[in-house]
Amino acid sequence: MPAGHNDTVEFSLPREARTARDVLLTVYDAMRERGYDPVNQIVGYLLSGDPTYITSYNNSRYLISRMERDELIEELVRFYVEKRGGE
Repeated sequence: MPAGHNDTVEFSLPREARTARDVLLTVYDAMRERGYDPVNQIVGYLLSGDPTYITSYNNSRYLISRMERDELIEELVRFYVEKRGGE
């Protein structure tokens, strides 16, 4: 049913539901599948911001470049601390 002339129609773009954790795991798996050392490659990306450290396989380069690097680092620290019994 069309909205009336004075009604406000709400529009929203679909949001990518990927979390930093999802992106890191996807990228990690893609790097392993392509024969790279995922830890070294992800660290290289996090330190430099250069997306060529990340394979484009499985859309990994696009996914990781859509996230802020500080969000990825925050997720890594949070995961590490949780596994060590903190928080």
